[in-house]
Amino acid sequence: MDCNWDLEIDVSVRSVAEWLISEVPPGGYIGFDPFLFSLKTQGDYSVFLESTNRSLMSVPVNLVDQVWTDRPPIPPGNLTRLPDRVIKRSWEMKVEHIRNQIRENPYEPTALLLSALDETAWLFNLRGNDIPYNPFFYSYTLLTMDEIWLFLHTERVTEELKVYLNAASCSGPLCVQLKSYDSVREHLQTYVDQPGVKVWIGTEYTNYALYEIITPEEKLMTSTYSPVLTTKAVKDETEQRILRDAHVRDAVAVVQLLMWLEKAVPEGKETELTAAAYVNKCRSKQKDSRGPSFETISASGPNAALAHYSPSEETSRRLTVDEMYLVDSGGQYLDGTTDITRTVHWGTPTAMQKEAFTRVLMGNIEISRTIFPSGTRGVNMEMLGRRALWEVGLNYGHGTGHGVGNFFGVHEWPVGFQSNNIPFRIGMFTSIEPGYYKENDFGIRIEDVVVIKPAKTKYGHNYLTFETVSLVPYDRKLIDTSLLSSEQLQWLNNYYETIRKLLGAELDNQGLHEEKKWMLKHTEAFMESGSSASVCSSSLTLIALAVTLHNII
Repeated sequence: MDCNWDLEIDVSVRSVAEWLISEVPPGGYIGFDPFLFSLKTQGDYSVFLESTNRSLMSVPVNLVDQVWTDRPPIPPGNLTRLPDRVIKRSWEMKVEHIRNQIRENPYEPTALLLSALDETAWLFNLRGNDIPYNPFFYSYTLLTMDEIWLFLHTERVTEELKVYLNAASCSGPLCVQLKSYDSVREHLQTYVDQPGVKVWIGTEYTNYALYEIITPEEKLMTSTYSPVLTTKAVKDETEQRILRDAHVRDAVAVVQLLMWLEKAVPEGKETELTAAAYVNKCRSKQKDSRGPSFETISASGPNAALAHYSPSEETSRRLTVDEMYLVDSGGQYLDGTTDITRTVHWGTPTAMQKEAFTRVLMGNIEISRTIFPSGTRGVNMEMLGRRALWEVGLNYGHGTGHGVGNFFGVHEWPVGFQSNNIPFRIGMFTSIEPGYYKENDFGIRIEDVVVIKPAKTKYGHNYLTFETVSLVPYDRKLIDTSLLSSEQLQWLNNYYETIRKLLGAELDNQGLHEEKKWMLKHTEAFMESGSSASVCSSSLTLIALAVTLHNII
């Protein structure tokens, strides 16, 4: 459902399926719009309902649509192509690469059906704005070895885009045939009715309306993810470079937010909403900004204990120096998508808050510095993010990380640390985001985006590790260095040196001298000691200078 609708469920039941059982007698049928159900979702409902002698029935003509006479039209003219400067692989190159995978598949499919919106957008290097915070447009694609059918709202396609897609008076294997979005079932049915065809689908995202007409069974081939999604997950050299660049500029906006809050919060006028608006404003001033990548999570005190809370006029709290503050935000840029979380305290944190924060940081560092064999899945190292918390009986109830795209979805599957994610490969980007949430008190999350890269080892080959591309320092007063190992402390100091080098240069380029001074202060090196107020690099410099002058005198 889009933002025009609210889903209300009887609180006495635990799920929609249980509510349906309470409303429909045994032996009854429950209609559903198959365009709004993935194959997996339909299967999950069917298993549950059929065990209670109730059945799902596909109703391809949505009954709500029949009476929704004043439904807002699809906005025209919002379809654009990516500029050449952010592309290494043209859409023609991508099509041929995917066709090679179809050709080489031992099950001999003859066509690939793309149902997820990011699949088609990636394949053709196109972007839209049909989904809030996500640059996608309503579409399907059916790709064979010699034809390409693109199903979309054709009135949006400009003459320039038609030329770009070879859609104007062209009939070769690299010519896109534009079809009405609503005609996809009809055209797919016509294709499936032909002899000797087999359609490849990814079961995670293909909707049931298209799956159910691919019959008989020998005309269907399935994999969990389509070859487009698994190919898109590995960024090429250009995508890696520009995604790194986007994170440098994004860090400028987050530093501006944190510096402003440090000054403004003690005055007592700022709220969760004003902080969210401020970081969005800062991002909007950065090069190639295309808006936020999701609704900002700006949460103070007990609100931060709700892992995915976003403020409203009714819930927004005033920011104070007496509470911890968590901000999880991200931006869409023409060259990348960002997602970063920082937790800060402007007053005096409790011992428990400092320990919890430090242990969350330890989890982030342990994953970030891990070296692992090529082919390792994220789920096999996910516990590293929790171990420091587990040691003292703490935990968190959400995932540890997700893939991130290039001007795409901020949650980009199938990369990440969950059981259904594919093995890590060089060029993949994922977030790392352990946390801890104390109900009705405070919440902590530290989230960075990393890229998988080769690791040098003494003996083995084909080992990988992570490189952090988010470039914002952590709150120093919340770090208890006595809990950190020497390896963790070294990683932290190396990370801060990277921030100084990369972010420092960008702040200079933008003439942001006050922000650079703030960044340098917050990235001074930690010394191995038993307190959170470790001697910093500038202090050491002054001590060394004093000793030198004393010796001279």
